[in-house]
Amino acid sequence: MKILVLSDSHSTMRFMKKCVERLKPDAIVHLGDHYDDGETLGELYPRIPLHQVAGNCDRYRCPIHAREMLCYPLGGVMTYMTHGHREQVKSGIGGLVAEARRYNAQVALYGHTHIPYCRQEEDGLWILNPGSASHSAGILKTDGQAVTACYLITEADLEEKL
Repeated sequence: MKILVLSDSHSTMRFMKKCVERLKPDAIVHLGDHYDDGETLGELYPRIPLHQVAGNCDRYRCPIHAREMLCYPLGGVMTYMTHGHREQVKSGIGGLVAEARRYNAQVALYGHTHIPYCRQEEDGLWILNPGSASHSAGILKTDGQAVTACYLITEADLEEKL
């Protein structure tokens, strides 16, 4: 399964739509800060499952039932999804990693900092921040049980074959 991970779109749809059209993902994750952008993607591409959380800028931009954290299997892999403001990721990712491990997650997805980041911890936990959806995104590939690839892309990458 190929999962497109986006965050911090702030009403910038062009790069996100280009990612969906070029990459043809099996699922989309939107990690907040303009929750309604995620909803727009869901309307534009209704056949692609959308998973999203609200960010710190979404108080008045999303339904009252919108969650700030989700953790469930995505592509067969336990995935912790958050915007990151509650875990205070601008001060470091220790809180994020601790929460993801508390949920036995294999992947921790977050945004908020606008800084792309992708790394695998020694215990196998993947940590991914796709950066700002105006110019970067993350790709998570799974085989139904494990992560097979996790990486960042930019607009230049979309011009090459992926």
